[in-house]
Amino acid sequence: MKRVDLAVLGGGSAGFAAAIRASDLGTSVALIEGSTIGGTCVNIGCVPSKTLIRAADTYHRAGHSAYPGVKPRGADLDYAAVIRQKDELVTNLRRGKYEDVLLEYPGITLLRGHATLTGPQTLRVDGETVHADKIIVATGSRPWVPDLPGLHDAGYWTSTEALAATELPESLIVIGGRYIAIELAQTFARFGTRVTLLQRSSHLLPDGEPEIGLALQKLLEAEGIEIHTNVQLQRVTREDKATSVHAIVNDEPRSFSASQLLMATGRHPHTRGFGLEDVGVTLGTRGALVVNESLQSSVPSIYAAGDVTGHAQYVYVAAYEGALAAENALQGQARELDLKAVPGVTFSDPAVATVGLTEAQAIRAGHAVRTSVLPMGSVPRSLANFDTRGLIKLVADASSTEILGAHILAPDAGEMIQPAVFAVKYGLTIQDFTDTLFPYLTHVEGLRLAARAFSTDPKKLSCCA
Repeated sequence: MKRVDLAVLGGGSAGFAAAIRASDLGTSVALIEGSTIGGTCVNIGCVPSKTLIRAADTYHRAGHSAYPGVKPRGADLDYAAVIRQKDELVTNLRRGKYEDVLLEYPGITLLRGHATLTGPQTLRVDGETVHADKIIVATGSRPWVPDLPGLHDAGYWTSTEALAATELPESLIVIGGRYIAIELAQTFARFGTRVTLLQRSSHLLPDGEPEIGLALQKLLEAEGIEIHTNVQLQRVTREDKATSVHAIVNDEPRSFSASQLLMATGRHPHTRGFGLEDVGVTLGTRGALVVNESLQSSVPSIYAAGDVTGHAQYVYVAAYEGALAAENALQGQARELDLKAVPGVTFSDPAVATVGLTEAQAIRAGHAVRTSVLPMGSVPRSLANFDTRGLIKLVADASSTEILGAHILAPDAGEMIQPAVFAVKYGLTIQDFTDTLFPYLTHVEGLRLAARAFSTDPKKLSCCA
């Protein structure tokens, strides 16, 4: 029997953060991974998708120009070469940021194999028994698809297959309307695939601000993506080389056909098959581990971190939770999770970035709210770039004027959001934003202008004053 202070199930960002923090605390760690080291982000998520998004953007811009009189050059596309470049990057990052990192931590032992819990402090890894004083479950998430008649017989992609394909489909139906669906729909469209996107809700990004979802839809449609909302899926069929999705759209029956179907309908916690329930761990919605504010499960010796908790599925949230779970488990602390100010980015073009509460969420939380909506056309840098796509929406408490949320649709939204993250985290007010100097001719200056727009019509503001 192998004995360690901490066993970590899962070799992704949450698992690595937990193992590294535990090693820094001077404890012995068994890091257990039954598949590819590195988890979702580096292998089949953030890294490959953003690489392809960048390639698609470069290819798209080679044929388009926003500047009058500037004629773009044509571009030939070798999509297989793009995929090879992506795969090489993934391999190098997995080796450099995960596999080689373990060499720096002799207190961490990597065990390859599938782990099954046999007790609150014991587990088996392909026949070997491991005893751990504490256990952290960080097994991540996996794509989820609805139980739709005919779907499995017809065949489909999830994001995993979409990012690995070496040939572009001539046409593609994308089911979903959140960040994975939007990012991949635009990426394939910019590479030349005819894309149809079907979304159940009334607008894209249904958990966000309607103004942003509706504005983004118009921009994507202007690029040639066919988008339908209020879609109720009925069944899927396949005939010859075409997949057809049959649905009710705005109470009317419709059918859509394409050479390939992508189910981008979300990810659920990967918690089945590890013996969690057999040892008394409580699982909740969609299979997530039920944990308290200290990331401790219903079994005192077992903690969880990352996507398995059902919290926001971001790599930085997973890493934060992994380190916190390790500290709490090993030091007997009860430091509480703080997810008040979690930024999120949809890497479309223009991008969407958000932090804090939407207007609807703030009202449900009992706030009387004030909102400000500023079109990017009111931001001087957008005018200088001949690219005024997008808007900024700020949500504030009407009484205290504290910034409760910020929501941005803009080419550089992901780079603009961080000042708003500090605002939400530390309770800054509208006045704090308007009194702070922002550099002129930057997109982030739009946050200050949006704050001023609570009280002043942007048309009355000088661009340089």
